[in-house]
Amino acid sequence: MTGACGPKPIPKAAPFSDLRCPWRSLVNGTPEAPEQIIYIVDDDEALRDSLVWLLESNRYRVAQFASAEAFLEAYHADMAGCIVLDVRMPGMSGLELYECLRERHATLPVVFITGHGDVPMAVSVLKKGAVDFIEKPFSDRDMLKLIEQCLATERESRSRVRQDAVVARRLDLLTQREMEVLELIIAGRLNKQIADDLGISIKTVEVHRARVMEKMEANSLAELVQSVMTCEAARGRFVD
Repeated sequence: MTGACGPKPIPKAAPFSDLRCPWRSLVNGTPEAPEQIIYIVDDDEALRDSLVWLLESNRYRVAQFASAEAFLEAYHADMAGCIVLDVRMPGMSGLELYECLRERHATLPVVFITGHGDVPMAVSVLKKGAVDFIEKPFSDRDMLKLIEQCLATERESRSRVRQDAVVARRLDLLTQREMEVLELIIAGRLNKQIADDLGISIKTVEVHRARVMEKMEANSLAELVQSVMTCEAARGRFVD
């Protein structure tokens, strides 16, 4: 399964803005956030219908799938929301689907629906990153509480990734020399030290530094460093 589910490798020379950015559509230069949808994946039609009614009655958007394979075929990286996933299903199980999604670096939070005998199994996936599990039979209140928890988690994660995408696009605007200056700034080097390291004048360092600040839209050195160091796409280059 690993071969079929695994992501394609990203070339080392890929621009920062190409690295695991889930949203490609842009509005005024900012990634457009997709709408949150609750994806129900369960082979039990009656349970799916019941959950759809509950969630739509509470003004959630819902999509349902009768099998893990059907969801996997429809899955794409732009999806936002959460997954309500049955542990046991014919064919690909919920656990197998979850592992496959992890291999694809999916960020959708998952709530597992379990029977009594599946609780130890569900606990094991919590350690791998699933948000929670809910045991059948469950109350509407408990399900709605878990759903809202999942959506809040996903919104927070999406906000971080969106900011990463903005910073990554700004990094792509830097010239090679500006990137070298930025690396030395991140390393804590002073202008004179940067000039010595690169074999250029202090005045030239100041010019490059000003351009870096402008392109990165940073109002202070602290803001510049923080924006770069919190950008996942940039950590591999700027963090040893």
